[in-house]
Amino acid sequence: MTSDIFDLRTRVTKALANTLRLKIIDQLDVDQERCVCELVDALDCDQPMVSKHLAVLRSAGLVTSRQEGANVYYKLRTPCIKKFLDCIDRVLKEDLQATKAEMAVVFGCIGEEE
Repeated sequence: MTSDIFDLRTRVTKALANTLRLKIIDQLDVDQERCVCELVDALDCDQPMVSKHLAVLRSAGLVTSRQEGANVYYKLRTPCIKKFLDCIDRVLKEDLQATKAEMAVVFGCIGEEE
């Protein structure tokens, strides 16, 4: 079974294609672990749901986990995932600015005709 880089990228991006998983990533950092119980409180979700989504993120290699007693602690595996999300935010911002500029032109033209 061979996987090319595109298959591997697809696995990671599919793991990111979920609102709750993006919220989880937003709560995590590379330098600080968070207990599942902390994530449950921060996200206002039930523990089984949060754990299920953390398992998807761990399987994709985005987070690491460590068990201590009854608690499981998670952190981001690499800081670049936050940079990737920052890039997405820049795309969204630029899209919004372009839409605003287009709307200004359209509404500017309508205002001139009246």
